[in-house]
Amino acid sequence: MAPLGVAVGLGLAFLNPGTKTPSKTPTQAKADPAHKPKNNEFTKRPPAAKENVLPHQVPRSTGQGINPTNGSPQRQVYSRSQNNLQAGGTTARRVKLPGSPNRSPLNQNPQPEVMPVRSDFDLQLVLDRLGFSPGNIDGLSGPQTRTALRAFQSSVGLSTTGQLDANTRQRLATRGPAWTTYVVQTNDVRALRPMGRTWTEKAQQNFLAYESLLELIAERHHCSERLLQRENPRVNWAQLQPGSTVKVPGIATPPIQGRAAVVRIRLADRTLQVLDETGKLMLHFPCSIAARVDKRPMGELKVDTVAPGPNYTFDPAKFPNTPEARAGGGRLIVNPGPNNPVGSVWLGLNRPGYGIHGTPDPSKIGRTESLGCFRLANWNAERLLTMVSVGTRVLVEP
Repeated sequence: MAPLGVAVGLGLAFLNPGTKTPSKTPTQAKADPAHKPKNNEFTKRPPAAKENVLPHQVPRSTGQGINPTNGSPQRQVYSRSQNNLQAGGTTARRVKLPGSPNRSPLNQNPQPEVMPVRSDFDLQLVLDRLGFSPGNIDGLSGPQTRTALRAFQSSVGLSTTGQLDANTRQRLATRGPAWTTYVVQTNDVRALRPMGRTWTEKAQQNFLAYESLLELIAERHHCSERLLQRENPRVNWAQLQPGSTVKVPGIATPPIQGRAAVVRIRLADRTLQVLDETGKLMLHFPCSIAARVDKRPMGELKVDTVAPGPNYTFDPAKFPNTPEARAGGGRLIVNPGPNNPVGSVWLGLNRPGYGIHGTPDPSKIGRTESLGCFRLANWNAERLLTMVSVGTRVLVEP
């Protein structure tokens, strides 16, 4: 598998070792699975990734999903080593410029400077680095950013004010540039595919890939497309070629330490949090919940299926206004990809038809409501994937 992209100049280290951190919906209805992934429908995982390999170039999956004959779940085994995502979906690489002097090993890789938190963008970026996601990084502090900040303050023993006081700024300090450069690769361009507009057309595609470089680069860097357009005013996104460079957020995903003892979903806040066995808050993500109260599962559940790179079963009976339903067609299998209706990850729960999953439209996470499942941005679903296993407790609170 060839590389998809390179982030140049991204070197990040964290000042707060005590903080444990991990790794588009055309219609609202399509973001929720009628079924868990179908048996034997996963695309084979590529060979071990070499330098600069990015997620979503090809489907990543193991195991099985739902038996189409009886709807029973097929349990899976997932290995963390099989989904070793690089920082922010990119791999940093130092480049020696022509004529640059030889330096001693101590000077070749100087420690990045501390990044101060001066703006809403800085705050969102640092929270994302630390595993307290504000959702799409857009440079505009809103309810999701303030909720993430309060969660971070709680995790480090600060007063949960949601305000950037002096103590909070100190604990938020990380190392590394706020912005870096992304170099468009040949395989970025080759991987793009237009997506079918009907369920029948989607079911005929081998992989639901990104449709544009703007979409691809924005999701790889956990940010909104508008932020990239605003920060790159002279870039013609439709004419980018291999070798083109764009300014992107300097995201990073530090190594994850520990495993999830409990996944806690708070319906009132529309948040999903990961706690360790001591009850310490490790991760915090915004999520979407069911629009109808009677469709929201409550109480204690368990992870029943773990599926990276899932497919999706379209059931026309659940979408009566679609052409497929009006034509009296049967179920369709939609193949994996970041634009799959359940995104890049499916974590099935021990209640049929319910799960935690990704999304093809991260800009709507926490702002729209699903048919019953819990939706996360793909990058957050991938972080969560590395923390859970079959049997992990999921506690849904009001």
